[in-house]
Amino acid sequence: MIFRRSIRSEAISLGANDPALLELLGINVEEVNIRGKNGLKEATVYACIRILSEAIAKLPLKVYKEDGGTKKATEHYLYSLLKYRPNPYMSSSDFFRCVEVQRNLYGNAYVNIEFIKRGPDKGKIKALWPLDSAKVTVYIDDKGLFDSKNRMWYVVHINGEERKLQPEEILHFKGLTTDGLVGVAPLDVLKLTIENAASGTTYINNFFKQGLQTKGIVQYVGDLNPEAEKAFRDKFEQMSSGLKNAHRISLLPIGYKFEPISLTLTDAQFLENTQLTIRQIAAAFGVKMHQLNDLERATHTNISEQQRQFYIDTLMAILTSYEQELTYKLLMDSELQEGYYCKFTVDALTRADIKTRYEAYRTGISAGFLTPNEVRAWEELPPAEGGDQLLVNGNVVPIEDAGAAYRDKKGGGGD
Repeated sequence: MIFRRSIRSEAISLGANDPALLELLGINVEEVNIRGKNGLKEATVYACIRILSEAIAKLPLKVYKEDGGTKKATEHYLYSLLKYRPNPYMSSSDFFRCVEVQRNLYGNAYVNIEFIKRGPDKGKIKALWPLDSAKVTVYIDDKGLFDSKNRMWYVVHINGEERKLQPEEILHFKGLTTDGLVGVAPLDVLKLTIENAASGTTYINNFFKQGLQTKGIVQYVGDLNPEAEKAFRDKFEQMSSGLKNAHRISLLPIGYKFEPISLTLTDAQFLENTQLTIRQIAAAFGVKMHQLNDLERATHTNISEQQRQFYIDTLMAILTSYEQELTYKLLMDSELQEGYYCKFTVDALTRADIKTRYEAYRTGISAGFLTPNEVRAWEELPPAEGGDQLLVNGNVVPIEDAGAAYRDKKGGGGD
């Protein structure tokens, strides 16, 4: 009954070669399908998206306020919603992991903003719900057919029904974009590269299933009718293929001769091509090779530098796009004017080893621009009494006063 009602509510017209129709019928016209979630079946793509999504998920998102300085706005109602529970079913970590996976698979991630509709808190945000990007269509009125308010809107397909949402009801996180409005799907751009990687995996899988045996040509002096040829081929493949027949002796009738085709993986430069493909996919996602456990050219020093570059070159742009969209869509204009904004805490990424941190803290405190309690807060320690005062080294004086103490002492001794 549900299926029938969905048909009545919306008429869908699909062509014979439409991917949606083929997917509905369970038909895949491509030998290797990497569309949408199928892209995760390729190991390198899965690893890259996992690294990016987990890097975003482990960073807490907080609301801050600029008011004679920057401080955490723990009194704001969005603080706990963003930091702990965007909706009743997802933690903040699960929420952003889901959103980042969608953004990397489809080039766009969409989140529906649920508002409180009645009561004293009417108009405030109640929850944030990630949407399946494959079921969201963006419409842009670039011809001016409607007024400017409806220039862009989103249509969500849920259970055979369509729901139209305005831009202020949607958080839209984009990947690489050519027009600033809609992101480009990475899997579409990298289609050939990812297909090559997936095909290589399929080839190796089949190679093992065949018992690591090479293919070859069976020579026969004479003619065979099609039926006899097919019967012999089926019988020979059944006898010589599969793991159970590995390293077993194959018997041929008189007049038949088997010539193996000895093309090895080395001859086909298979390993070199596979490594090149992995590097291409990793570079496209902005992931460093040591993060994929490729330590061939890695040292302790360059791994630390590559990790810093991963944050600067890859994550910083992603985090900035998240922060700007969240700040603009979730906060009211009056709150923006008061200095409220959303920001990820990146200490987990930029946090150095304990020796380096303590040396930096000592420099900051002795230079007079960090208080001991600020440092203790970063180390998750309780504040100490008197720790809110700025301290400075008494030996640091203006250059024109250098040696003044010695001059005073000398003058006093002369009297």
